[in-house]
Amino acid sequence: MKAQPTALLLGALLFATAGCEKFLDQPVLGQYEAGQFFTSDTNAILAVNAAYVPLSFRDAASNTIWVLGDVASDDAVKGSNPGDQADFENIDIFNITPTNAAVEAQWKRDYDGVFKCNVVLDGLPASNANVSADVRKQAVGQAQFLRAYYYFQLTALYGDIPLRVKVETPEELQSPALPQAQIYAQVEADCQAAAAALPDAWPATDAGRATKGAALALLARTYLFEKKWALAAQTAQAVEALGKYTLLPVFADNFRAATKNNPEAVFSVQHTSGLSPGQGNNLNQWFAPRPQNGYGFFYPTKSLVANFEQTADSVVDPRLDYTVGRFGRSFFGVPFDPTWTTTGYVSKKHLQPLSEIPSTIKGDGNLNYEAIRYAEVLLIDAEASNEAGNSGAALGALNQVRKRARESYLYDTTLPGAGKVPAGLLPNATATDQGQLRELIRRERRSELALEFQRFFDVVRYGEAYARQALSDRPNFSYAKNMFFPIPQSERDTNKKLGK
Repeated sequence: MKAQPTALLLGALLFATAGCEKFLDQPVLGQYEAGQFFTSDTNAILAVNAAYVPLSFRDAASNTIWVLGDVASDDAVKGSNPGDQADFENIDIFNITPTNAAVEAQWKRDYDGVFKCNVVLDGLPASNANVSADVRKQAVGQAQFLRAYYYFQLTALYGDIPLRVKVETPEELQSPALPQAQIYAQVEADCQAAAAALPDAWPATDAGRATKGAALALLARTYLFEKKWALAAQTAQAVEALGKYTLLPVFADNFRAATKNNPEAVFSVQHTSGLSPGQGNNLNQWFAPRPQNGYGFFYPTKSLVANFEQTADSVVDPRLDYTVGRFGRSFFGVPFDPTWTTTGYVSKKHLQPLSEIPSTIKGDGNLNYEAIRYAEVLLIDAEASNEAGNSGAALGALNQVRKRARESYLYDTTLPGAGKVPAGLLPNATATDQGQLRELIRRERRSELALEFQRFFDVVRYGEAYARQALSDRPNFSYAKNMFFPIPQSERDTNKKLGK
């Protein structure tokens, strides 16, 4: 399977290209019934490629998980000028209605992904003899993983939602919202099926395709959110046991174009600059400072910065300066200017130096989005093991993450005093009390996964007391009202079984 998942196709059914680099010599254009299209290995691959497209950040205004996942949290605020992208600002201040543009955009994007997955699954039943068994198995496995990913995101964002597991008629689309437990059950089933079907790894030419490890990691994340602690720990440990993933010696290499698709990347959304149609990462422009031809829409908070540990000698966790730009530190080779931001900080994880992506093509970055990293798998193991009463396993997983963070000093020669870990920096955790260890793991997760669009989910799932404290500076926040975003009004207008 040589075609890259970033290839475009499948609107109502298909507009096809066969890879990142060039169009097919004879492209498939138009609309097809599934039975007429799934007649070859090539077409099956094209169809599954389309199911990856909604993951990309080619247009940061329509893939708004960064708004709902982080701007809604205590880790980031909506920057730029007041009133610019006003609905994103309304997320920030919890003035959220069913017509909010960010709420509408993510719903449409994820359900578009579900639809594209269902097209593949409907078109590739076991009886389809026109597609080879291996290609069919791999295509179905990828579609199952991607549908699970989209549904996980949908139910984490919106709670009870409609469940669609086939291409439905207009009449069938009139369907009620189902309890979140039923959505999670479908995610579990799809992840389990995908893990059984998918390979441990793909050739480099297929970088970015879902793997067995990705399916198991998403399953572990799902169990964690369901508070199925033993299953979450066991499944995370199954990912570890594959032996396919390791923590990179330098944390920042997860967010550098030259080192993407690395051994820590469990599942990455692929971006490539300089292609037509565009396949680049638009977050590079939305998050960058305005003087660098950015929009400045995403500013880290003082609360996030304070979460990073430091030694008695004020040596800070190196992940802080890998994650945010701040005064007194180099910002990709240029001095940081405090006037760039209203909080004092600029996000770095999704930005590239001007030497790589100049200001003239700012919106066409080639950084991947790291949707699942091995560090998260270890932190799932740590949290779930602790909640299941196994502090020994929890400490083992947690301390792997801490060790990598502090030992960036051994491998990154740009750090002050590189070559030696500063005394007292990020020592191994030793607490065995469940409550104390819980707080250590939560703090570690916040530092490790900062600005990767997951924080609001964590704030909510930790419970009302935690959420109220974390968002105490947002007077409009109500846990009961805001733990989920409203189902968009456009969906309610279309699907009458959702009510008004």
